[in-house]
Amino acid sequence: MEIKKDIQSQQISKIQAVGYRNFPMVPKVVYGKGSFDQLGEILMPRRKNADAACIFLVDDVFEGTQLMARLPLIFNDQVILISADEEPKTDQVDALVAKIKKEYSELPSGIIGIGGGTLLDLAKAVAIMLQNEGSASKYQGWDLVRKPSIYHVGIPTISGTGAEVSRTTVLLGPDKKLGINSDYTVFDQVLLDPDLTEGVDKEQWFYTGMDCFIHCIESLNGTYLNAFSQSYGEKALELCKEVYLGSLCDSEAREKLMMASWHGGMSIAYSQVGVAHAMSYGLSYLLGVKHGIGNCLVFQHLEEFYPEGVAMFHQMRKKHGIQLPTGICAQLSDDEYDVMIKVSLGMEPLWENALGKDWRTKIGPDQLKAIYSKI
Repeated sequence: MEIKKDIQSQQISKIQAVGYRNFPMVPKVVYGKGSFDQLGEILMPRRKNADAACIFLVDDVFEGTQLMARLPLIFNDQVILISADEEPKTDQVDALVAKIKKEYSELPSGIIGIGGGTLLDLAKAVAIMLQNEGSASKYQGWDLVRKPSIYHVGIPTISGTGAEVSRTTVLLGPDKKLGINSDYTVFDQVLLDPDLTEGVDKEQWFYTGMDCFIHCIESLNGTYLNAFSQSYGEKALELCKEVYLGSLCDSEAREKLMMASWHGGMSIAYSQVGVAHAMSYGLSYLLGVKHGIGNCLVFQHLEEFYPEGVAMFHQMRKKHGIQLPTGICAQLSDDEYDVMIKVSLGMEPLWENALGKDWRTKIGPDQLKAIYSKI
């Protein structure tokens, strides 16, 4: 017994000394065309009783569509339609949590998010905040959540963000845009049905897919790179090239982009993103620019940091006839630039991944302002 305890003690000491993180992964995943119809079967064992509802947070683009009729609603389940036109916000999460607690006498059996990154992030945040006190803004940061979230399911209807697999839920707060990064954020169940991504608007398809592409470029070129993140990042990048530079049929492209999104999200589990994401947070916070297009607006001007990736991005953009908007920052005041720069430079892990531990000596407000002014 003493020998066993001594071995365990040595193992624990080694982990603490090395500093490896024991990250969670999504424990259950269903993949396949038409797999959405298994949702009722998946949820049934998780239902606590007739009063503990399942709450479905659904992108309002599906209002009046066949998808709504396919939702496995029973007892006092509720569907809450939510617009994804704006980035998810901490006060939006707080309002949803207050609504659910007011309308139900006990906690839901589960939260099911159906949509793109906005809906998936909201579902993760609501599941966390139903169990934790205070405002969602209190938990923006790394490992601040103390109580496990309630059961939550992610069902992406557009591919690219990697929100279905990541341990973060990115939210706009009162003074910053930052994720709730926590082991409790990860979905308990993900359902990947490529049929749900059919009919996505072309520009949205491009911008969201480029979020995945940029994940890969930033991860694979970062100082945090390791064999774990590299293996996922390289596969996601390969799939992105097939989708955006190849000649796939629509069905095959949707399937491969869904897998690229999954692998791209996994590539930053043990790594991090970089310059484009750090700067796009500033755009989103000040101007409300959506995440995918924000990444593209910044990334096009980052030849200094990612020359090969930027060249490939322009090749993809031209192939699909995408014209990025211009003049976004043309009328901004110095104070407004300062706000964006402050938010961006506050993303310290992203800058360290991109430029190393001495990143502050390599980048500063003047350089960021010069990049922003081109957008």
